[in-house]
Amino acid sequence: MNEIEHAVVIGGSSGMGLALAERLISQGTETTIVGRSVERLAAARKHLEETATGPLHTHAADIADEDAVRALFEATGPIDHVVLTAADATGAYQPIRDFDLKPAHALLDTKLFGAILTAKHAAIRPGGSLTFVSGIAAYRPLPGGSVVAAANGALASLTSALALELAPVRVNTVSPGWVDTPIWDSIAGDAKHDRLAAMAARLPVGRVGTPRDIADALVMMMRNRFVTGTVLHVDGGHRLV
Repeated sequence: MNEIEHAVVIGGSSGMGLALAERLISQGTETTIVGRSVERLAAARKHLEETATGPLHTHAADIADEDAVRALFEATGPIDHVVLTAADATGAYQPIRDFDLKPAHALLDTKLFGAILTAKHAAIRPGGSLTFVSGIAAYRPLPGGSVVAAANGALASLTSALALELAPVRVNTVSPGWVDTPIWDSIAGDAKHDRLAAMAARLPVGRVGTPRDIADALVMMMRNRFVTGTVLHVDGGHRLV
């Protein structure tokens, strides 16, 4: 690999992706953050530049659009690592009997097909890594969360298949539990604090996750060159309760 590695973080303008980008550029890694919103990317860039010691780039792209994904990786050229944290789960929690397919398509297009398009077009150097982010919904689904569970669960099978097909590029998935990110504002609204506090009381670790918890796990999966085809659960023990 190059002396300075280049990592692409898709969904890097907020939440777990932003925490990962912050960690990478503070370590001197050349980092490209990708998101759909030019405004959010600009705000993220301003924040990241405060601690950056490595080169920082931004790229606006919709991960569900193949032309946009192709253009993204044509712009980056060969890279060492790609991490996908992006997903559009807006409206995806619905009772199955009343389900509207529009939010299902939005979720699957970003979470699953975005992962497939990235695997298709990213020119990752041998020994580099491709890491997806799934979630506890695949293992402890909520009522009304069947499509979210299915989208997250599909990434585990995709990971196993791509670890063989893309070798020696390593392919892994990190599966977070409940993490205090902005997505909870849309899921729970004013009830966010109470719902997160109730889950914290249930978990063996006594708290919900933070974006930095997940960033730590993602960095490990990127750097450990003996890990591939693996789903790493970073959920505070949620699967046990």
